[in-house]
Amino acid sequence: MTERLRAEWMGRADLADLVAALGKGCARYVGGAVRDTLLGLAVKDIDMATTLRPEEVMQRLEDAGIRRVPTGIEHGTVTAVLSGGPVEITTLRHDVSTDGRRATVAFAQEWHEDAARRDFTINALYADPLDGTIFDYFEGQADLATRTVRFIGDARQRIREDHLRILRYFRFQARFGSQPADEEAESACRELAATLKGLSRERVGMETMNLLGLADPAPTIARMKALGVLDVILPEASPEALAALIACEQRQGIAPDPVRRLAALLPADVALAEQIASRFRLSGAQKKRLALAAAREDIPGAPQALAFRLGMEQALDRLLIAGADVTPLKDWTIPTFPLKGGQIVARGVGAGPEVARVLRAVETRWIEEGFPAGSRVEQLLDDVIAQGPA
Repeated sequence: MTERLRAEWMGRADLADLVAALGKGCARYVGGAVRDTLLGLAVKDIDMATTLRPEEVMQRLEDAGIRRVPTGIEHGTVTAVLSGGPVEITTLRHDVSTDGRRATVAFAQEWHEDAARRDFTINALYADPLDGTIFDYFEGQADLATRTVRFIGDARQRIREDHLRILRYFRFQARFGSQPADEEAESACRELAATLKGLSRERVGMETMNLLGLADPAPTIARMKALGVLDVILPEASPEALAALIACEQRQGIAPDPVRRLAALLPADVALAEQIASRFRLSGAQKKRLALAAAREDIPGAPQALAFRLGMEQALDRLLIAGADVTPLKDWTIPTFPLKGGQIVARGVGAGPEVARVLRAVETRWIEEGFPAGSRVEQLLDDVIAQGPA
């Protein structure tokens, strides 16, 4: 496994310069980057832990000519901006006090102390940046081998320190976990589910959307329902509808999308969709999309016509939630309606409402005929004008 770590990171000159700047023995890779490398997965973000105080980290990076940003310096975090991407460097810490939403921390010198305050054993793995040696204080490598998501120490205590760890548990279970799941972890999540009510809506929404964006969160969402966790954060949800959507996505090779999957979890109720978008602090664009998906009919209509009227993303949402075939939309670009009001006026139609009526009528027939070329549009225009107002 250390060979994999060496191959992954030790060839990067920017990381080598960073390690040299911090000093031998002063820093280790930690957390998800180590975990994912050991699993053979692509690493998105690299974090480091260090025995150095943040002000010392800042100074050493400055001396080495490495751009640094004090992103969370009061909590011990400095970001090194490297050519291969940013690296967060955090001083070893231990918790002084916690209230389930935030922690008061103090800097530490012992690696074990820093590991003990983390959430899961598989996230408390450290790697020496020079030789790839793994430091594993809580049998995280054994849990990786069996795909077990297990809290460090007492599960209930870990959750009381940060209630969001309940949702993080299910996200990691959906991504890495096997069945049967860790009994103590699930028992603790069920017992303390109500504590999620004390968290900010934004944190709950973000964690839920991260879960929904995974390859297949449906079994985990169903388990959250059975344990009473889903009823705390999203009592309106229907896990069965989510499972059906994901099966439809997978059959047709459609990538996961958390907004679409949230829409599938919810009933076809526009007002409710808007309420939940606000509850989860979604963006304006996400809120609009969720509402459009909630306005769905039982039969979405012809795929290309739907895409023309709603947009590609919104059409895919409605079709996939309905279990429909989206093949007609693959490699298809939404065309531009090739008729303008001026062309209608040029045919002798008086400007005003009649132009709008003719435009709509021609467009409707153009869509029904499968978006024919310009010459056919001219014929459709002649037909509509000849027919006159209905």
